[in-house]
Amino acid sequence: MPELQLREAIRAAMTEEMERDEDIFLMGEEVAEYNGAYKVSKGMLDQFGPERIIDTPISENGFAGLGLGAAMNGLRPIIEFMTFNFSFVAFDQVVNNAPNIRYMSGGQFKLPIVFRGPNGAAGQLAATHSNSTESLYSNFPGLKVVSPSNPDDAKGLLKTAIRNDDPVIFLESELMYGLKGEVSDEDDYTIPMGAARVAREGEDVTILAHSKSYHVAMEAAEALDEEGYDAEVIDPRTIKPLDLETIARSVKKTNRLVVVDESNPFASFASEVTHQIQDEAFDFLDAPIARVTAPDTPAPYAPNLMDEYMPSAEEIVAEAKRVMYVE
Repeated sequence: MPELQLREAIRAAMTEEMERDEDIFLMGEEVAEYNGAYKVSKGMLDQFGPERIIDTPISENGFAGLGLGAAMNGLRPIIEFMTFNFSFVAFDQVVNNAPNIRYMSGGQFKLPIVFRGPNGAAGQLAATHSNSTESLYSNFPGLKVVSPSNPDDAKGLLKTAIRNDDPVIFLESELMYGLKGEVSDEDDYTIPMGAARVAREGEDVTILAHSKSYHVAMEAAEALDEEGYDAEVIDPRTIKPLDLETIARSVKKTNRLVVVDESNPFASFASEVTHQIQDEAFDFLDAPIARVTAPDTPAPYAPNLMDEYMPSAEEIVAEAKRVMYVE
């Protein structure tokens, strides 16, 4: 299997789908002439031309709305936000129109549109550029939310998202664009939404983590292993739909759960998982479910404070030990 960076895997997914279906196009700020703010769309303008790789003004509400209109008329747009913090400017389009049009039209209109771009904190970008939006967008019926942690999942899930007839929020990580990993060379490779991946099998505690938090969780699992504790790590891959069955099956085996989520804690993805697991597998829990999240405060700018703000392997290890009652 070839080894690709995350940005290359995303580009491969878009390129393959655009070669397959001429109704697909990419639109966003600097996606064409500049090859993408993070070089995700490098070379795509040369291949597909300016009618399908479209630079936009700095007007998220405008080009998101244009994408919705195109989707209602049979096209399949991919809308790139330079960062998902900027999607807030298009909030009415993304959460009030996109997920409701198919329902309110009685199925007369489909909305095959993908909103994609970097999500979450990415170093010293301060409070207005560091939001994790998973739980926010998951709150709206009609939106699917995807958050891959590696190039292979990114390619397979993005191809699936582009083919979906409902709006999909595809959350990447700016800090992971250079992450390398093997990507399947299978023809027409897709991964279904709602299928979690058991990345590491274990018996003592389950750790659930997605996107870049997944890599921190794997680091914590290795540290726990060195101390003689066997952690199972699950990557949900899609936030909505959520593969509750796989998570619950793991919890029924380990009897303990730690959820890692770089969102702020109140009404977070971790909060929702905590409720769903206690509802599904309460009798199997030998300890309260633990959460490792960002604190309930805006993201700082200072690098030392940012290190404290983000979930760490040390915090995960500490919470895993707490639910195992070993410290």
